[in-house]
Amino acid sequence: MSQKKKSALADGAHFIRQWVENPRLIGAVSPSGPALAKRMASFVELDRPGVIVELGPGTGPVTQALVARGVPRERLVLVEYEPRFCVMLGERYPGVKVVQGDAYGLKKTLTGNIEGPVAAVVSSLPLLVRPERDRVELLHQAFELMGDDGLFIQFTYGLTKSPMPLHARGVSGSYVGKGSAPILLNIPPARVWRYRKAGHGGKPSA
Repeated sequence: MSQKKKSALADGAHFIRQWVENPRLIGAVSPSGPALAKRMASFVELDRPGVIVELGPGTGPVTQALVARGVPRERLVLVEYEPRFCVMLGERYPGVKVVQGDAYGLKKTLTGNIEGPVAAVVSSLPLLVRPERDRVELLHQAFELMGDDGLFIQFTYGLTKSPMPLHARGVSGSYVGKGSAPILLNIPPARVWRYRKAGHGGKPSA
């Protein structure tokens, strides 16, 4: 068995163990697949100045895709709640900043951990297990950090509607979102959504 396959199996085992212990925090029984991770990374605008904040990196498949896309490691800030994943990420991606904390309290978690602007937020959080108010507050906090021209990237296993409640009170009319075509090579199939402030940065393309 190749080292790559052994690593993938080990990551799967880590995810299953964490999911059994706390499914609301992990939200999946396996890491994002390569096709999904690559698609998420493809939407990051490399020429926009500032750090790229990744939420819920887990064992790091999206981190790896971001690095492969050309994002310098010193531009990456990973926010992970599970301490064991934080240790793993630090070992796998030297030069990347790993912050242990709650992504749903994003401004507080990142206070003192970033300097300068945030270019984009890339999220693998299991949004659909959280109430609407938590998701709305996360989106507001992310754009406070990014500014009006920021981009929030989120994947979801829900194939029919936005994981961010764009019609909820306090959100309706404030943001626009666009979902990708289903990524059928991922198991289970998933979509990637991009969110922008209404009237800023242009409507996300397909």
